[in-house]
Amino acid sequence: MFFPRSILQKIRSFYDTPEIIVLHGARQVGKTSLLRIIEKDFQRKGVPTESIDLEDSRFVSIINEGVESFLAYLRERGIDASKERAVIFIDEIQYLENPSSFLKLIADHHHNLKLIISGSSSFNIKKKFHTALVGRTVNFEIWPLSFEELLTFRNSPVATPIPHKISAPTRDYLLKKYHEYCLYGGYPKIVLTDDVSRKETYLQQIIDTYIRKDIRDIGDIRDIDKFNRLLEALASQSASLLNLKEIANTCDLSIQTVEHYLFLLEETYIITRIRPWSRNKRTELFKTPKVFFNDTGMMQLLWLKNFQKEIIGNVFETSICAELIKRYGRQHIYYWRTKDKKEIDFVLRTKNEVIPIEVKLHFAKYHQKPFQVFRERYHPKWEVFTALRGEQTRPTDKYPWEMQWNT
Repeated sequence: MFFPRSILQKIRSFYDTPEIIVLHGARQVGKTSLLRIIEKDFQRKGVPTESIDLEDSRFVSIINEGVESFLAYLRERGIDASKERAVIFIDEIQYLENPSSFLKLIADHHHNLKLIISGSSSFNIKKKFHTALVGRTVNFEIWPLSFEELLTFRNSPVATPIPHKISAPTRDYLLKKYHEYCLYGGYPKIVLTDDVSRKETYLQQIIDTYIRKDIRDIGDIRDIDKFNRLLEALASQSASLLNLKEIANTCDLSIQTVEHYLFLLEETYIITRIRPWSRNKRTELFKTPKVFFNDTGMMQLLWLKNFQKEIIGNVFETSICAELIKRYGRQHIYYWRTKDKKEIDFVLRTKNEVIPIEVKLHFAKYHQKPFQVFRERYHPKWEVFTALRGEQTRPTDKYPWEMQWNT
């Protein structure tokens, strides 16, 4: 059974445009399932389709021979691109020697073919995609499931999008589900598995086959032990300031090598570096990023070697970061910190607004001062404080407190 993803609506708006649709994302986040849903959309309209998985080296050979070889294969499958419209799905496009040239030729000279492609490595795709494709592709990042998607996948009785105001029983139900989401993460196979021990086994397999093997091969990583040590160190520091020198010393790696590995991990959707928000370089720290894992289940298995029973602070903050990225995109998320250590966990910049967001496990941990300083400098329309435990309280002034998360 295939479950729709929230991004599907945006993708559907490009069905009838000439651009090649490109889906980026880590392995096992559901790109292939999403391709199958899209394929069924076209089949219901009576449009011929063909799916090609480039993990099968025979198809790689066919396309690497050139466009004519590819068109000949389609004719064998009953699709004549000179006479009819068809939609071709190509999975793992990064395996081609020169995907940029192939895609450009299709886009420019074979307008009856609509290509929808996917890839597991933004690094490899960016390396192989040239400027010749500018204007010919539209790109979508596919992440592990958001919390609302988890509710859909688990057939939750709560309507999505979640209403702004909810009853106490619904609130308790959502808190229980978010607890599960924080602990186990959002990879679809993990979400759809009930048994916790099997969740651990499946996620460990993703770590072993994707992170420790695929990324190693992509980046030509030779010292696997040190790379694995780096993964564990980063997982333990998720939601923390990234101290390159400290990590390099811990893992016995050069700073240059650590920077290269960080780049690989970010481009393959394992981590995200959040940059500081700053308009005043004299008073705010503006160089050091924070590092976050994109999945809390993966973070905990790498760091603590098993799933925990209770949520700890940096796991909750990591989960909120992942939710913000999925909804708004990494380019819109920052953090804020001054030299005198006034700090806001996240700053969301979108639609010409700047919104400070503070994250704590307990509502009792709310402190007004960082918000007050940020407010005086940037005059945001909204402030957001989010917590899992305790009773929600409001600040004593009349400043806006709650925000509805609309895209």
